[in-house]
Amino acid sequence: MNKKIKQRRFSIFRYNPQTPEVKPFMQEYFLDDLAGMTIFVALNNIRETQDPSLNFDFVCRAAICGSCAMLINGKPRLACKTLTSDLKGDIVLMPLPVFKLLGDLSVDTGSWFREITIKTQAWIHTESTFNPELTELPMENSLANEIYEAERCIECGCCIAGCVTANLRENFLGAAGVNKVARFIIDPRDRRETRDYFEIIGSDDGTFGCMSLMACEDNCPMELPLQKQLSFVRRKMLFHGLGKS
Repeated sequence: MNKKIKQRRFSIFRYNPQTPEVKPFMQEYFLDDLAGMTIFVALNNIRETQDPSLNFDFVCRAAICGSCAMLINGKPRLACKTLTSDLKGDIVLMPLPVFKLLGDLSVDTGSWFREITIKTQAWIHTESTFNPELTELPMENSLANEIYEAERCIECGCCIAGCVTANLRENFLGAAGVNKVARFIIDPRDRRETRDYFEIIGSDDGTFGCMSLMACEDNCPMELPLQKQLSFVRRKMLFHGLGKS
């Protein structure tokens, strides 16, 4: 005798900024809760079989691109990595806060991260001229791994969406911005000094604006040590401010 498949109720935020006369509302859908079903699969099922007007983002389906981040039962998560079986009761889907809303569950994280990249000047600063015939600068494996750890950020926006300060202060760089700075501070190829980084991040819009609630690290789908990065950069900036660097 086949076991009856349970149905799940999805309550999904709907709003199109192109038609502001239609106020935001929550729309309900019902789906069979199939084994191994992710939120991503569920949303595709809804769009293909029930409502082709539903907007949400995805690219890789493998927790690499970060495009499918959204609030799932109030928590920033990746839709492709979240199983419906891990969620209790009705499933409520909302767009990430902080970022510009494009429609329904789709937000513009790209523009936000592009601006942060520019603000933090997240590229190697050096006066050396590139010579393709030279070998790459040798680096200890331990240091290369530290740099790689910071580079694992997929810019999904989950850390920003869950950050109280980022939700209150428009110009706050957040954990993602601090992580970018930490990556270049430890990179021996970058010739900037501490005072250069202080100009970028040594303020309440940078490392000193964090309330240390750890929501960034708790919500990071890549499990990056964001609080460790924050502490590292904050110490650097504090010592510089006290004239000890």
